[in-house]
Amino acid sequence: MEYHNPVLLTETVDGLNIDPNGVYVDVTFGGGGHSQEILRRLGDHGKLIAFDQDKDALENAIDDPRFLLINENFRFLKRFLRFYGHTQISGVLGDFGVSSHQFDVAERGFSTRFEADLDMRMNQNSEFSAYNVVNNYSEKKLRDVLSQYGELRAAAGMARVLVEARQHGEIKTSEELKNALGRFLPKHRENKILAQVYQAIRIEVNQELEALKAFLLQTQEVIKPGGRLSLISYHSLEDRLVKRYMRDGQFEGQPEKDVFGRVDLPFKPVGKFITPSEAEIKQNNRARSAKLRVAEKL
Repeated sequence: MEYHNPVLLTETVDGLNIDPNGVYVDVTFGGGGHSQEILRRLGDHGKLIAFDQDKDALENAIDDPRFLLINENFRFLKRFLRFYGHTQISGVLGDFGVSSHQFDVAERGFSTRFEADLDMRMNQNSEFSAYNVVNNYSEKKLRDVLSQYGELRAAAGMARVLVEARQHGEIKTSEELKNALGRFLPKHRENKILAQVYQAIRIEVNQELEALKAFLLQTQEVIKPGGRLSLISYHSLEDRLVKRYMRDGQFEGQPEKDVFGRVDLPFKPVGKFITPSEAEIKQNNRARSAKLRVAEKL
């Protein structure tokens, strides 16, 4: 199955500071590019466990005795590590967002480029899709989704128009969604605004930010001292959560201090964030908004 080049491949795996005998986790397996690079750096006694909730990714499973692929959401990280007998691991790699494969398969409904049913499910076994959000959410709930996850200024108007359009029949396809929102899509900005609308609905369908928070909180329990987190984000909502968690051990507010004014933090950031080179962006357009952050367990 065709998957594009992994983003920031060398930099992300370098961030893990690989111990050849360590146990590592790739929570976003996809096409397996990052996993293959981790395995290349592991010794005979090393181990790599990968997660991907998309069943299409199973076709890319790597035939290696050191490798295990789990067809589940990374929000269940700790549960499955325990199930397979691992309580402490050496590091976790994550490359969030939608894979190039998911964008390029028209019927999955992730891309604004194709006419498709409203789907956007990363887990194809889920019964909840973009159709449910667009057709069943209240005006207020739609407004909140478009405003919070799409950061759309016209969220209120868009929500109202969608609810009005539903009264004349269900909105089933990307074209019907686009037509319903037509007044908010000026020609020179149509693609950008549609991308924000799709992002908002996709995040809601897959509960992406809730899954990311649940995953991040578990990393401090499963990564051993000196182990690493190496994570790529693609939009500000994700990156803000990753940045604050790596810095403060929480997602909002300031970390609590003890009576001596000390703060007990789970991680310390390693270096500054890394973005792809112009050459990589030219080769792989998906990389253009990528931001890599690395942290070490204290």
